[in-house]
Amino acid sequence: MAGAIVAAPKRRSRRRGGGRGGSWRPMAEINVTPMVDVMLVLLVIFMITAPLLTSGIPVNLPQTKAEALSEPTEPLVVTVNGEGKIYLQETEVPMESLVARLQAITANKPDTKIYVRGDKAINYGRVMEVMGLVKSAGFTQVALIVEQPAETQTGTQIGN
Repeated sequence: MAGAIVAAPKRRSRRRGGGRGGSWRPMAEINVTPMVDVMLVLLVIFMITAPLLTSGIPVNLPQTKAEALSEPTEPLVVTVNGEGKIYLQETEVPMESLVARLQAITANKPDTKIYVRGDKAINYGRVMEVMGLVKSAGFTQVALIVEQPAETQTGTQIGN
C-alpha cells in the first residue's frame, strides 16, 4: 500500500446560513433599534400624559405667607375662574345647582371639607357669594385656597 493515493478531505464553505455545506456562526452585533423605538414611544406617552395629571381648572390664585395644611383625604374643590364660572372639581356647574350637587356628592354630611378657589382677577364678592352659598347649605368645613409666594410654591388654605 505504499503507492495508494489518499484523497484530501473536502473543505467546507465559509458561507453564513444553514446551507448544505455551510457552517452556522452566531451574529456578533446587538440590534438596539427596537429598544430605542420602544423607549421613544414611552417618552412620547409620558410627555403627553404628564400635563394631564395636574387636577383642577387653571386659575390665578392670590398669594399668602400662611403655613400649608396637610390633609389625609382629598376634599371637594369649588373653583370660580376668571370669567366667574363655577366648577365643582373639574365640571362646570350653574350657581343654582351647586348646593344640590354638593349634598348629593357628600351624602348630606355637613362636616365634609370643601375648598373654594377663586381667581385673583375675579371680583371678591363673587367668591364670597359662592362661599356663603356653600356655608348656608349647612357645610361647616369651608375654606379658601391661595398660593404661597414664589419662594414656597405649595397651595395653602385659610379661613373657615
